[in-house]
Amino acid sequence: MKKIILSAIAIMAFAFTNAQSTRFGVKGGLNISSIVGGDVDNTKSLVGFHVGGLAEIHVVEKFYIQPELLFSAQGAKFDGPFGSDADLKLNYLNIPVLAKYYIVDKKFSVEAGPQLGILLSAKSDGEDFKDYTRSTDLGFNLGAGYDFTENFFVGLRYTIGLSPISDRDIDNSDDYYDSAKNGNFQISLGYKF
Repeated sequence: MKKIILSAIAIMAFAFTNAQSTRFGVKGGLNISSIVGGDVDNTKSLVGFHVGGLAEIHVVEKFYIQPELLFSAQGAKFDGPFGSDADLKLNYLNIPVLAKYYIVDKKFSVEAGPQLGILLSAKSDGEDFKDYTRSTDLGFNLGAGYDFTENFFVGLRYTIGLSPISDRDIDNSDDYYDSAKNGNFQISLGYKF
């Protein structure tokens, strides 16, 4: 945890040293999340939200690095017996670091990069589920964005889960790759200062 916080501080310190070529912003929006893979059956998407801040650090010409710090409400709905549904709600503090490239005159951009998620809470129908889930979640983001003005922007992003959600013992690499993972689609609106 200390390493994560120190890394985030180092990224922000780098951003402040390049303040003339760095912009900060806030964003928020809709999550449509699910749990995929492994022996997970009968799941439906769960609607949640995300909110947080970002720094857009200019590197060269149309290329930027964009670290973010986001609260993200994720999870899935499970079909239970006799028509009952159960919601698994996973709240994360997500730290994506994206490589961002503007394709068209600082309007349309594409982005990709890794993400570290720190589990804040896990509940299944109001019951604490945190003891059965991993405290960190690794993912990879792919997305695109459009800047309406110099300040207002919209973004679409999909996060592919790379690490298992469950805290059960994993004996071999086949179990690791075939385990249940997060999947999250985001639609964001934001403002850059």
